[in-house]
Amino acid sequence: MSSYYSPVSLPSLAKSLREGSLSLAGYIEQVLSKMEDVEPIIHSFVPEDKRKERLLKEAEALEQRYPDPYDRPPLFGVLVGIKDVIKVEQLPTRAGSQLPPHVFDGAEGAVVFSLKKAGALILGKTECTEFAYFQPGPTTNPLNPAHTPGGSSSGSAAAVAAGISPLTIGTQTIASIIRPAAYCGVIGFKPSFGRISPYGVFPFSQSADQVGFFTADLESMKIVASVGISNYIMAGKKNKPRCAVPSCEYLSQADPMAQQSFKKSISKLKEGGYDIVSSQLYRNIDLLNNLHMDMISAEFSQNHQEYFWEYSDLYSPHATSLYRQGLRVSIETLKRAREQQIILRCEITEKMEQNGIELWLTPSTTRTAPSGLHSTGNPLMSLPWTFAGLPTLTVPAGKERNGLPYGLQIVASYGQDEILLAYASEIEAIVNKD
Repeated sequence: MSSYYSPVSLPSLAKSLREGSLSLAGYIEQVLSKMEDVEPIIHSFVPEDKRKERLLKEAEALEQRYPDPYDRPPLFGVLVGIKDVIKVEQLPTRAGSQLPPHVFDGAEGAVVFSLKKAGALILGKTECTEFAYFQPGPTTNPLNPAHTPGGSSSGSAAAVAAGISPLTIGTQTIASIIRPAAYCGVIGFKPSFGRISPYGVFPFSQSADQVGFFTADLESMKIVASVGISNYIMAGKKNKPRCAVPSCEYLSQADPMAQQSFKKSISKLKEGGYDIVSSQLYRNIDLLNNLHMDMISAEFSQNHQEYFWEYSDLYSPHATSLYRQGLRVSIETLKRAREQQIILRCEITEKMEQNGIELWLTPSTTRTAPSGLHSTGNPLMSLPWTFAGLPTLTVPAGKERNGLPYGLQIVASYGQDEILLAYASEIEAIVNKD
């Protein structure tokens, strides 16, 4: 099976566009030509009529706004993909569903506004699972199209892996950034809950939803974070951080091969001078998993109540089941789940402070990307960190015999997004050293 994996780094591309050594029109032509070649196989973007005409018109307006290369913003002309649950002017939103686009009408997403302000052009909407849940869309994995790209931000991860866009936007409610990024061999970053405004995002679960990013490498991610996260202040590296591995039933959710790959990464980091300790965390992981599912299903039902009664025949069995599951969750259970989010976040923060822990290290996924497109894979390695609202990042870390990548998930304390990105580059370099 052919691989279509050819990610593009953002810094050099953005520099060429700002300086004018690469014309906007020429760049657009290159990207659209690549899309013609790979999109019939990858299906990372929602089809759009007259995409080229729209982009050339927007590029001309951008050049007129910034004629002087020295005054151009950091993402001048960079083509960005936006997950199809986030609203973009002139582009319909369908949230990967069969519902009519007018259902999702509303103001443009705050993250889209930030990217446009930084000079980015919106290449288009990226495919996602239905309502960002479990029903897969058409997207395949660029590393091997016979395997899932993960979900729910399927198209966003695949578009970066295939080199169509150097930057895409996704959302995560359980594992929808970390899992597809790991499956597709790219960088995925879910900031701390609330660091990016959810304005203009069609909600799955307001208590868990978080906007995040996909890029080819960490230098690209640092640029994106500085643009997309409010009050972002670049952090410098100090000494090697003390890291912890959760020594509990949480890790047993990963299959033996994933655990073996993870142990190799930990061994490399210890050999590289990292102090890595085991720490008890998530002693009752099944209870936590169930609590998170109760919370997000209840909020999903609330968000879809109006639409479901009018368009129930357009909902997949997956979405219908989740909707009905959410109706059975009591107000008291939902309230308790929301309270437990804050309690868990405080408990993790206290444990980190008491033991001098700066980062947690775990497998990004329970295994590499499964074959077939009927499922987007298991989300459980990301679930507790998403529930607690902590910033998480996945970097490629080794490969299975079939060539598909494993990922290393790195987690920081709440609000320490800048610290997480500052340390990640050295960690990635060590775990991928031969």
